[in-house]
Amino acid sequence: MLKVTNLRKEFDTVVAVDGVSLEVQRGEVFGLLGPNGAGKTTTIRTVLNIIKPDLGSIEFDGKPFSVETWNVIGYLPEERGLYRKSKIINTILYFAALKGLKAQEAKPKALRWLDRFGLTSRANDKVEDLSKGNQQKVQLISALLHNPQLLILDEPFAGLDPVNQIILKDVLMELRQQNIAIIFSTHQMEQVEKMCDNICLINKGKPVLYGALRSIKQQYGKNSIHLEFDGDGSFLKTMPGVRRADVYQNYAEVELVDPAKSAALLKHFDGKLSLRKFEIVEPSLNSIFLDVVGPPPETKPDPESEKPAARKSGTKPLDSRLKRSLFSLALISIVALVLVVANAQKEDPDWSIPAVLVAAIAISAFNYFKLKKKIDAEQTSSSREERP
Repeated sequence: MLKVTNLRKEFDTVVAVDGVSLEVQRGEVFGLLGPNGAGKTTTIRTVLNIIKPDLGSIEFDGKPFSVETWNVIGYLPEERGLYRKSKIINTILYFAALKGLKAQEAKPKALRWLDRFGLTSRANDKVEDLSKGNQQKVQLISALLHNPQLLILDEPFAGLDPVNQIILKDVLMELRQQNIAIIFSTHQMEQVEKMCDNICLINKGKPVLYGALRSIKQQYGKNSIHLEFDGDGSFLKTMPGVRRADVYQNYAEVELVDPAKSAALLKHFDGKLSLRKFEIVEPSLNSIFLDVVGPPPETKPDPESEKPAARKSGTKPLDSRLKRSLFSLALISIVALVLVVANAQKEDPDWSIPAVLVAAIAISAFNYFKLKKKIDAEQTSSSREERP
């Protein structure tokens, strides 16, 4: 169906895709994987002829990309590509028209898909009124409506709750049985393990792992131990004989240097963990991903974040003398305001006391700004003395 050979795409001084080759057959679910910025989306856009490659070839059924090819491809981009002010049904029919479907043919299909995803009652709502997950479902319907022979999905599960993830999984499995080729790019490794036949892992634009998922997992051997436990498993990361440990609240996947010494691991658990499960298995795809790509870099604390908030924002903490002066000014102002309001409601108001208070407010304000100027001068002098 799809054959990509030695694909390369460079932007200025950045090589986004470098030597990527892959083949996807009908009736196959193919996983295109990689960390952020690895070149997955650039590869997809190049395959779709959205951008032109610098080198390499792309063939569909042995032929180069043509105008007709568009109508056999369905594409779900990672970014939202919907018209927010448009009604949902009109949006779907518009995308169907771009694929050559007439309204009388497309509308019944659209309504069936809306029903499948639980959106029938919202067909005439505006796109902007939907949640992110429901917008994702509308985009997916738009990608499926014209019965594509090749379906390319970029992060299809993003925004979907567990129930709708199951619905999407069922839809993709049905499409596979209909002999449709499916490429999907995702960071959700558990979905890849459950659904994909073959994978291509890209890192820094280069393919670093390619082939049948089952063979790849066998290639990495049975040196992984899955643990389920009660207790604090953080010590697993520093145990002798452990190459890497991915530790969660009550679950861990531990990769050993020597799988033959797995039994010795149990000695270190006495009194620390209450084990519910200890199983030697093939490494998970997530573990293989980390082994090939490398663990995420350790984050170092930002020196600026360790500074007091007042210094970080560029403001100085308020001096206690200023606080007292400001409090006195606020108190006198409140009392004066209350007396002025009460006095104004009398038939024969006496303004002598409010006048005294207004004068007191003026004096307090003058003293406040005088004190502030003095403290600012002291702080400036102090900061100069602290400089080397």
